[in-house]
Amino acid sequence: MYEGVSFIPLTWTDMLYLAPEFMLAAMFLFLVVLDLFLPKRVNRKFTGWLTLAGILASLLLVVLRMLDMNQGGASADSIHLLSNSYRIDDFASLLKIVFLTGTALIILLAIGSDRDEEEITDKSEYFYLVLPALMGAMMMASSGNLVTLYIGLELLSITSYVLVGIRRKSTLSAEAAFKYVITGGISSAMVLFGMSYIYGITGSVDLGVIGDALPRAMQDFKALAYVGFLFMIAGFGIKIAAAPFHAWAPDVYQGAPTPVSAFLAVIAKGAALAAIFRVMFSTSLFSAAGEAAKISNDLFLVLLVLAAAAMLVGTTAALKQRNVKRLLALSGVANAGYMLVPIGISITMVHSSNFSEFVYYLVAYLFMTIGAFAVFTVVSRASGHKELKSFAGMYYRAPWTAAAMVVFILSLSGLPISGGFFGKLFILLGAANAKAYWLVAVIVVSSVISYYFYFGIVRQMFMRSGEENNEVRISAATGVVIWLCAAATIALGIFPGPLMQWIDAIFSIKGDLMIMG
Repeated sequence: MYEGVSFIPLTWTDMLYLAPEFMLAAMFLFLVVLDLFLPKRVNRKFTGWLTLAGILASLLLVVLRMLDMNQGGASADSIHLLSNSYRIDDFASLLKIVFLTGTALIILLAIGSDRDEEEITDKSEYFYLVLPALMGAMMMASSGNLVTLYIGLELLSITSYVLVGIRRKSTLSAEAAFKYVITGGISSAMVLFGMSYIYGITGSVDLGVIGDALPRAMQDFKALAYVGFLFMIAGFGIKIAAAPFHAWAPDVYQGAPTPVSAFLAVIAKGAALAAIFRVMFSTSLFSAAGEAAKISNDLFLVLLVLAAAAMLVGTTAALKQRNVKRLLALSGVANAGYMLVPIGISITMVHSSNFSEFVYYLVAYLFMTIGAFAVFTVVSRASGHKELKSFAGMYYRAPWTAAAMVVFILSLSGLPISGGFFGKLFILLGAANAKAYWLVAVIVVSSVISYYFYFGIVRQMFMRSGEENNEVRISAATGVVIWLCAAATIALGIFPGPLMQWIDAIFSIKGDLMIMG
């Protein structure tokens, strides 16, 4: 049994490895103190720009560390901190780049739309509270043990609760925050309960030690192993809004400020998926043998069933949806299912590109979702409501913005030429290589169903005349977000190879995920 390890304090060198996280923490504390001492009459919009600067500085530090670790293109040895509690590896670095890039775009969107959020009385908190949430997501990507993972999860969750309810004058926002706190609390409790069982049967919270101890533990405590992992999967299933754990998402997305909804749809979802990926592969479940292999296969099958349910329920539930934010929430449910597929099909002799498929689709999903939320922000502002008919006649009022929205819709529905098309194609081919043909059928059927409600937006923009003749005004910051996302979505659709090849060149399952206990 696990006898514990002696505490190894952080050295100054370790501090440098943690520079991206410390950058966010320092900026957060600086903005809190600055906000406290500034007179109330001072406009707080500049805190958004300082928040963005902190995020970009952290992104630069992650990229520099990653380049330093991968000189010559060879996959680097992982850096272990605090007795392997925190890991600096290519898995974590790639996901941190995705999270930081997405959050930077979301902050820029918030800066461009803050004048429309009159119900937000605390403008500074609206911007800088994203920083600790982002730190939590980065911790989840770098966690080497269950305790660090849970701390990151709670840091992300608690800050997100506040952000969802930050429109204190809105009853809709208060209702959304209440629902999110309740479901989030249930999720955290389920994850913690599952972790306690894993600790109980293996005697450790370290993922490497757990991986070594699991084969014997699964023989002696088969039922408890099922309970531990299934509770963790269910808890993270709530966080990623995968059916049947998705009921909170439409209400929360509708009540939260639009940039916060985008944060939940991309960053919070991506962090929870990264946690599932890290736990399932770091504990070497895919390489289990004997009696343990049966349990391992059952757990991966549960993930695939969860993925299939999310794809079908998300797309069918969106068919009758008329509120755009609720529609995007249900779209996120379906996309959570797509991103679960590379995790659930595990690693086989003919398929080992799970991580590159996952990251590629996460990157495509980031740009198309944030871009769609950005377009929705300017359209809802012009029409004064958030229904699907707000897009009516948009082509005649703002043709270029309508064209950008078409790009995002093509990507969301998985049609050429877009990043979403190749993202779904890579995942579909991976499932086919693993001989999960029933899952291939589910992916195709759910994609076809999604055409109806995605192209309902196109129909409104090009085939309906708007009742309102209000001009669609786009702030500079929001325009930058829209066109950066549109350009990235098209680029991923035209040149899918370079990103996939880059990920495959620097990432290795053995070096970055198979933690040796």
